[in-house]
Amino acid sequence: MKNLWAPWRKEYILSEKKGNCFLCEALVDDQDRKNLILYRGKECFCILNKYPYNNGHAMVVPNRHSNELSALSNSEMLELLTITSNVKDIIARKMNPEGFNIGMNLGKVAGAGLEEHLHLHIVPRWNGDTNFMPVIAATKVMPQSLEDLFADLERMF
Repeated sequence: MKNLWAPWRKEYILSEKKGNCFLCEALVDDQDRKNLILYRGKECFCILNKYPYNNGHAMVVPNRHSNELSALSNSEMLELLTITSNVKDIIARKMNPEGFNIGMNLGKVAGAGLEEHLHLHIVPRWNGDTNFMPVIAATKVMPQSLEDLFADLERMF
């Protein structure tokens, strides 16, 4: 069995979780740059992951707070996947990854850090993007700050 190590996420795991949904809070706030919201659609939005698995890790989120995929309307489902496709294409053009992991973690045992508000992850991948740094030094090398990444991707929408 192989392990995927993400020790930089420890900050999120150990942080105090407020009772409020951080995705809902970001959505109602009008500070998209501060909240890392790249795009707002009619029923869904795209936000950069503050604790990414890789540079460019984005999430597409229904506006409506729900943890049930089956609760989404047809229009929400269509917009969720349409935005996902568009964001994936934008990241591909801007960052030239060699592949993507795209998916949802539904439930704590499936790896959901936020169980209450479903969201779809878009994680760009490069050959060799896992290396000795996370394993030996418990450090993930991120080649770009979230602020610079946001500015680069924001221009693409």
